[in-house]
Amino acid sequence: MTGTLIVAGLGPGDEALITPEVTVALAEATDVVGYIPYVARIAKREGLTLHATDNRVELERATHALEMAASGRKVVVVSSGDPGVFAMAAAVFEAMERAPYLSRVDVHILPGITAMLAAAAKIGAPLGHDFCAINLSDNLKPWAIVERRLRLAAQADFAMAFYNPRSASRPHQFTQTLDILREECGPERIILFARAVTTPQEQIRATTLGEARPEMADMRTVVLLGNASTRSIGRYVYTPRHAG
Repeated sequence: MTGTLIVAGLGPGDEALITPEVTVALAEATDVVGYIPYVARIAKREGLTLHATDNRVELERATHALEMAASGRKVVVVSSGDPGVFAMAAAVFEAMERAPYLSRVDVHILPGITAMLAAAAKIGAPLGHDFCAINLSDNLKPWAIVERRLRLAAQADFAMAFYNPRSASRPHQFTQTLDILREECGPERIILFARAVTTPQEQIRATTLGEARPEMADMRTVVLLGNASTRSIGRYVYTPRHAG
């Protein structure tokens, strides 16, 4: 007996930014699985069971979701933003790889609007040319890899989006990030801090690397760094589509 497993993105926070196909999937689900604050966004109803878990049990959460789907249930795993960007889609396939008997489950990934795209739209077009996204958390990779990727991306003159920039348990790492970026890019480079984007608590600030301070970011902040051509025009920031 096999049900379905949908991995869905809830967008950056504004309910209006949840896609219609995700809304339909949630309406048809028997079970919703995810990190506690994301599951809290789902309205309770008859016939729906909510399974909220801590943020550091992604593989266990994914395995549980796959097992429920394998038993015939309609399961939706929810992530904020897009489920394929530092979120649960990869965890589901990793869990499937570890337990091949679950590979018969029919899995569908439903995209969502990421925090970096929502933040970029609020300020203009800072990601208008080549860009990359880097997760600054070292929970799943060594800090040495983070530092190497920061330096190489800066040397290649990518605009960059940074997820999970600064937490209470590792505040020093964003300090190191800013030091690396100043060293590679110089103090005049434009940097944007977008906290709780699209929610009532939204705060967006544009400044330069020279003026940026670690405390401007927390775990609800996505940070956007321009490339060498990124510029301001009035209250907007944009990166031209041409290089050089």
